[in-house]
Amino acid sequence: MTLFEKIIRREIPADIVFEDDQCICFKDVDPRAPVHVLLVPKKPIASLAETTAHDQALLGHLLLKTQEIAKKLGILDTGFRVVANSGSDGGQSVAHLHFHILGGRALHWPPG
Repeated sequence: MTLFEKIIRREIPADIVFEDDQCICFKDVDPRAPVHVLLVPKKPIASLAETTAHDQALLGHLLLKTQEIAKKLGILDTGFRVVANSGSDGGQSVAHLHFHILGGRALHWPPG
């Protein structure tokens, strides 16, 4: 069971900012921007590379929720970044698909 599955099951505390029947969003414990939250599907999918056509509706739901969460956190109008790391070379540290939503300051490109 991954760290995120334990958060979903409330076995590990998290600062939750949004939740519905398909996903949960909570503050990152090591933020890289003034606003840094993780949007995690409740369905256990190891990474973006492991998604299939069966996950299309869930992926669309997650991406649409980024807008709602950005608005709730006050970064919709100023701008935000959505990042999905996939695999070790992509910087993924938890084997459960998740999207980082970052904002609250100007974000530079390219990232690390």
